[in-house]
Amino acid sequence: MASLVRHVTIDCADPYALAGFWAEVLEGTLGEDDKPGDPEVLVDSAGASLLFIRVPEGKSVKNRVHLDLQPQDRSRDEEVERLLALGATVVGDHRRPDGTGWVTMTDLEGNEFCVERSRAERAATGAA
Repeated sequence: MASLVRHVTIDCADPYALAGFWAEVLEGTLGEDDKPGDPEVLVDSAGASLLFIRVPEGKSVKNRVHLDLQPQDRSRDEEVERLLALGATVVGDHRRPDGTGWVTMTDLEGNEFCVERSRAERAATGAA
């Protein structure tokens, strides 16, 4: 039997604050024992579990791995606006006039992620 990914681990300066941001993004929950100041904090959600671990060094280069988000109950553009309100930043706008494309954003500590079109948006244009 193949191995399964248990969770994606993200190094950060403030695990509780960053996990709180991602819990909002993913509409997930923090581990019931997690609290401010903890060296690691877990976010459980329907799509993935993310583990945030405190490290002494800050992010210095582009991520080697990033998350691609697909909104489930709203459009890509509505999701981008929601994430901006949560504190994310747009660092690359790859939306095209025909409605295709994606938006590259960063979280509170500069970790990059992308927001793609929703399934409904993809279906409307015949894209997979």
